[in-house]
Amino acid sequence: MAKVVLITGASSGIGRITAILLAQHGYIVYAGTRKPSKFTIKLDNLHVLALDITDSQSIKHTIDLIQADHGRIDVLINNAGYALVSTVEQASEEEMFNQFNINVFSILRLCKAVTPLMRVNSSGVIINISSFLGKVGLPLFTFYNASKYAVEGITDSLRYELEPFNIRVHSIMPGFFNTDFAKGNLITNDAIHDKSSPYCELASNLLPDILAQINGGNAAKEAAELIFKVIKDDASPARTTVGDKASKFIAMRRELSDEDFERRVREYYKLNG
Repeated sequence: MAKVVLITGASSGIGRITAILLAQHGYIVYAGTRKPSKFTIKLDNLHVLALDITDSQSIKHTIDLIQADHGRIDVLINNAGYALVSTVEQASEEEMFNQFNINVFSILRLCKAVTPLMRVNSSGVIINISSFLGKVGLPLFTFYNASKYAVEGITDSLRYELEPFNIRVHSIMPGFFNTDFAKGNLITNDAIHDKSSPYCELASNLLPDILAQINGGNAAKEAAELIFKVIKDDASPARTTVGDKASKFIAMRRELSDEDFERRVREYYKLNG
């Protein structure tokens, strides 16, 4: 029996490639996105849905539709997200809330909605797409960092809660990938570029380097293939890195003291301090 998958943030990048890959391997894929018109590839077992992950009613409608068609959801992939680029001092309350509403609260909403179906069937896989920045802090990415650190905490806690019901929970921590992320999912607070800003020099030095690393990053298919592997393998670890930067920094984070790790990050990104 083909597994039924719900994936969010499926209109571009890792989400789009993963949805297509899973459909090509015979999975029944429901690809949730705010912009269904952007998803133009047609496959018999790939269903593109308008889904607002900030709206519990939109989520319920999607779950009800899938349940009516198949009676179950076997795999949930929480992929939707974006990065707010701002200092803590300059961000607005709305910007702060939106970052967590999309990157954190939406995952909790979807897990809350899907878990009852998985629990009744005593089976399921939840994959949260996190980031290596869920373990590594960077200036100007404080809110994104905090949201991804939260995703790691959600993954850890849910593994305990849901293991008795044979529901696996995993985190995938990508590094920088050459996707549309820098164009549509990197939202910058313009105040950091104002010449009167005390953070203008930091932004001018750091952001071009980050953008270059994203544009020169790994191909999204690498992440999609890892997600496919985690779904298939019951023995998959709690979290897995994918991409050169992720593997490098997570290894350093694990091996070095806090002080030595911070020193290495400062040196790598030429941060003063």
